[in-house]
Amino acid sequence: MTLVPPVGPEDVLAARPLLEHVVRRTPVVRSRALSDLVGGPVHLKLENLQRGGSFKVRGAYVRAARLSEAERSRGLVAASAGNHAQGVAIAARELGAPATVFMPVGASLPKLEATGRYGARVELAGTTVDEALVAAREHVEATGAVLVHPFDHPDVVAGQGTVGLELVEQVAGLRTVLVCLGGGGLLAGTAAALSGVAPHVRVVGVQAAQAAAWPGSLAAGRPVPLERMSTMADGIAVARPGDVPFGVVRALMAPTDVVTVSEEDVSRALLLLLERAKLVVEPGGAAGVAALLADPSAYEPPVGVVVSGGNVDPLLLMRVIRHGMAAAGRFLTLAVRRVPDRPGALAALLALVAQVGADVIDVGHGRTSERAAVDEVEVDLRLQTQGPAHAEGVVAALRRAGYEVHVG
Repeated sequence: MTLVPPVGPEDVLAARPLLEHVVRRTPVVRSRALSDLVGGPVHLKLENLQRGGSFKVRGAYVRAARLSEAERSRGLVAASAGNHAQGVAIAARELGAPATVFMPVGASLPKLEATGRYGARVELAGTTVDEALVAAREHVEATGAVLVHPFDHPDVVAGQGTVGLELVEQVAGLRTVLVCLGGGGLLAGTAAALSGVAPHVRVVGVQAAQAAAWPGSLAAGRPVPLERMSTMADGIAVARPGDVPFGVVRALMAPTDVVTVSEEDVSRALLLLLERAKLVVEPGGAAGVAALLADPSAYEPPVGVVVSGGNVDPLLLMRVIRHGMAAAGRFLTLAVRRVPDRPGALAALLALVAQVGADVIDVGHGRTSERAAVDEVEVDLRLQTQGPAHAEGVVAALRRAGYEVHVG
């Protein structure tokens, strides 16, 4: 049986004129680091530089613009971890409509503040987007306002798909597109758009492994909710695929075109974007880059990666940078034993660490460890290294000097 997608290329093409004076045609830049890794051109589509910091404004505006004046006058309602919230707030302001946005408790402070600055009224509800969506639906029932769903509506999917149209025009010979995947609006829209204008291009959706509802849902043939999620990528932590996106993806894509990445992959991707591309991106928006780092040979170049989500909480960014450096082998934690308990022994150990080019972050010096002999101490070191090979060299140098070294 041939499945008919609920959104097709003609829908995405029809949505595009609505956005001409509202969204930015975001730039595409080539990443030398990723191109070298993949063995061919890799281009980053910078939706983190879009209005509101993500692609979400595209779908939100198309949905809102197609409402009648009477519908808009009743107000727009949304549920979001932050990026869709800003998209709806921008759309409401452009169209002169009131907006109420339900966000999970603990949502990023920059996203909360930005949504309010765009003119929306913000309400906190639940701890996940799915729980906030329940509150949003209750508000709709009570007030008659119109829900602008973050992904589960044909107009939203069509609006998100305009990212794919731009990318095909901006990258010559494009063969693969990687997009972040939560509820599925961007993946479905991109797949729908490219099925018409560039059917030879493979579209791949990337989920965080600890919030991956799509693989099980595709295997079951229907959206199946997750019981729990735990990921730093809050922007794509959605427990159940949307019905409309699921219908598009199932009709146009193979199950193997949805992949997952680990938390370590995501943090490494964020670190690479920050250091090598000078881009500040939130975890969920770096999922496509994470997939390339995890398996660079799996994607035929030229590759286009949609990078989205520029609304990063600075505190989260600091934690993620530390996590990314650890995942990249640039943090090294050691327990060093057989250190003599005499004056100058600790200085000698640290001098050797300096000699091999490692930077000391923390030192713990203990005389009471049961693992040390009576005339010895145990020293805990946390070091910054230049990468896995350098870390191995540091450990080897300490062992050659007669120390007993335990990593981790």
